Amino acid sequence: MWHWLATVPALLLLGACTTPPAPAEAPVAEVAVPPQPQSRPARAARAPATPKAKKPGPIPTRALNLLAECRFRDETGYNGEMKLAVKDARVSAFVARVNIPQRGSCRFDLKNFRQTRELPNVELSHLSDRCVVRVWEQGERVTVAFQQCQKMCTGEAWVHLWPILTDRRDGSCA
Repeated sequence: MWHWLATVPALLLLGACTTPPAPAEAPVAEVAVPPQPQSRPARAARAPATPKAKKPGPIPTRALNLLAECRFRDETGYNGEMKLAVKDARVSAFVARVNIPQRGSCRFDLKNFRQTRELPNVELSHLSDRCVVRVWEQGERVTVAFQQCQKMCTGEAWVHLWPILTDRRDGSCA
């Protein structure tokens, strides 16, 4: 009798594993789906259009004319003054002094330079050194830039010497 009781759970497990087959389903008729028109992919949200900054135009190839006598100073104490006269791309006066706090100062005088170029940019080359001063215009500004002018400066001022920007309309500089 005991062994009949031991077979009952086994029979129950076997019965649980065998399930009657599912009734056959009726065949489903296929329905033709009309083709969908091709739609455009969704666009990513764009940032609102911002006005583009106007790029400066090309540097004109024309004879430079400028008369500037100005002083400048910024909040760090960097300061200087410049006198520059250019007529028909010929420099008749150039004197500049720039003081750079805790670094030294730089001094430039036309008597130590010769003009080596007029167009497209004015170029002054030092008489006994590699120092070159270039002057060019772009829009209403004229840039006076310095290259390899270590001997025109005291201390390490030449490392921190920035170009001088001049406004052609009023002769001011920064």
